[in-house]
Amino acid sequence: MDSLIALAASPAAWAALVTLVVMEIVLGIDNLVFISILSNKLPEADRQKARRIGISLALIMRLALLSAIAWIVGLTAPLFTALGQDISWRDLILIVGGLFLVWKATTEIHHTVDVAPSDDILDKKAPVATNFAAAIVQILLLDIVFSVDSILTAVGMTEHLPIMVVAVVIAVIVMMVAADPLADFIHDNPTIVMLALGFLLMIGATLIADGLGHHVPKGYIYAAMAFSGLVEGLNMMARSASAKKKGGGAH
Repeated sequence: MDSLIALAASPAAWAALVTLVVMEIVLGIDNLVFISILSNKLPEADRQKARRIGISLALIMRLALLSAIAWIVGLTAPLFTALGQDISWRDLILIVGGLFLVWKATTEIHHTVDVAPSDDILDKKAPVATNFAAAIVQILLLDIVFSVDSILTAVGMTEHLPIMVVAVVIAVIVMMVAADPLADFIHDNPTIVMLALGFLLMIGATLIADGLGHHVPKGYIYAAMAFSGLVEGLNMMARSASAKKKGGGAH
């Protein structure tokens, strides 16, 4: 208890907490975009439930990994060498997660661009429970990948477990609050769906590169995402202004 009080009274601890919270929120954007796109494929009545379950699983996963932090750090130990590169369990998790993300984003882009009439029939016949269960399983798989990355980032920024726990909880609460507005925004703007899928492709490729020992600074990725979002925002404003002009001319 005394150590916690001392930690709470330390300005350095508060600075570390704020920095880690911001980092965890930024890292959570990837997870949140994936959950939003996947939940929007479900019937409307199940979407919010899927998001709540997905984000809750992310919190449980992160807290469970924090409780086994020594084991998580051990995941960075080399398992074998391939093409002159040491490969660890962390690398394998990132590579598999990246491949899954690239596959999922590519599949979703295909369904978005080339929707066959037969797809609608198949979707109507498919049981909702199976679709919901499949969505939760896919969210869980990506939660594992993003959670490992998140916890290893936290370990690299502070040695105090309470700070890591508080930062993770705050970041997940922010994700929970932002989940529905983000998912609704993506659903209401089809061009944003394609942009978000492009982000997932880029994130998947980054995970694979990171797993193969070629680290790409996250700042470059998020700067590119922010710039693309800004350009699309300007396009949306232009389309809205054009629509208003046409509406005014009709009168």
